[in-house]
Amino acid sequence: MTAPASATAPSARSGATTAPVRRIRLPKKLRNLELGLLIFACAINAIAVVLVELGALGHLDFTLVYLGAGLSALVVAMHVVMRYLAPDADPFILPIATALNGIGIAEIYRIDIARHDSGWESAAVRQIVWTAIAVVCAIAVIVLIRNHRVLQRYTYVFGFGALVLLLLPMLPLIGRQVNGARVWIGIGSFSFQPGELAKIALAIFFAGYLVQARDSLSMVGKKVLGIRFPRLRDLGPILVLWAISMAVIVFQHDLGTGLLYFGLFLVMIYVATARVGWVVIGLVLFIGGALIASRVLDYVQGRFQNWLNPFNDHVYNASGGSYQLVQGLFGLSHGGLLGTGLGQGHPTVTPLAESDYIIASLGEELGLIGLFAILCLYLLFVSRGFRVGFASQDDFGKLLSVGLAFTVALQVFIVIGGITRVIPLTGLTTPFLAAGGSSLVANWIIAALLLRLSDTVRNQPRLVV
Repeated sequence: MTAPASATAPSARSGATTAPVRRIRLPKKLRNLELGLLIFACAINAIAVVLVELGALGHLDFTLVYLGAGLSALVVAMHVVMRYLAPDADPFILPIATALNGIGIAEIYRIDIARHDSGWESAAVRQIVWTAIAVVCAIAVIVLIRNHRVLQRYTYVFGFGALVLLLLPMLPLIGRQVNGARVWIGIGSFSFQPGELAKIALAIFFAGYLVQARDSLSMVGKKVLGIRFPRLRDLGPILVLWAISMAVIVFQHDLGTGLLYFGLFLVMIYVATARVGWVVIGLVLFIGGALIASRVLDYVQGRFQNWLNPFNDHVYNASGGSYQLVQGLFGLSHGGLLGTGLGQGHPTVTPLAESDYIIASLGEELGLIGLFAILCLYLLFVSRGFRVGFASQDDFGKLLSVGLAFTVALQVFIVIGGITRVIPLTGLTTPFLAAGGSSLVANWIIAALLLRLSDTVRNQPRLVV
């Protein structure tokens, strides 16, 4: 599977030869496997749309199938670009992202049919357009970023950019409040959620910062009950991130985003330092902050009430109450093990079925088995990202790939955990599946960065021992 280098390089100082090196190249069979899996994913997406039309309409309308075919051609074009510019990239990430994205479009289309929406008014058409924009952005990342280490040079630029993106929704002219959360910006009819891009910028900033500060964060401190805790002077970064997360919860009314940002930093600092003390401090800070917020902030208190007592009449019927949560649970139970079949359920009974609650919509029509298959796709996507990180020889690449993969994993857990009452419900979207252009663009960029990282990692020279 590996091809050893044919020659050794002379030492710059002594003129002696260094140890032979080898590069881990992607076997040709796996390169062909990616194309086969990609075609299979596109076929699944087309079949899903056809089943939706047969189940909901009783006949075929090939309009969306044609749009999906154009989208499939764009994804195959991304594969071709990768074969030239990132030939050793991971062969599973692109097909998984394509399959998840297409399944989401099919379910959104099913909801549009129930609402009699068509053309640009339909969420499915907008989702296809946003997917095309997102794939083009992913191709641009592959073309422009030839080596992920370039990103490390701009560590503090990305940190500043993330801060600007987080503050944009608070501006009086362009900031928009949607469903109680002020996380959107709008110019005319165009709206965007900058926090989705902020999570990528934060992951790059955290990776660059932790590489520089790893020694002071991991080697200094006192042991308490066998756990080494950091010095007070080294607590600054985690306290600042805790304060930012709490500010997002307080001022933007977005519990999920605050949890996502803080969880991202907590995992990355643990990977960088391997110290359990950071995890303990982080969990204590966030749980304490969440408990205080549940007592002080009305909307957080409402989320906890909806979580703990969803079937209480007062909670169920209250404004912003548990009606959506209960309807989603009923939809999941109606799907049972095998589901009602695509196009044959009643997902529109649940508010925001195409965005926040698309998992409940899919659970009703695909059943527990269908949801399990979707979760397996997410699990494989995240595991491939972790695998890239653990194989990387440079600390920045390791932290960045783990951070990006964990962002997807944590977001999936927060969304599905809220819908199934494992944790309080938040307003995050399910990666690749849910309707929303901001989320699609951000997640396709994450996929592109993981592809670039995997290609760079495989081309790292390794000593032959």
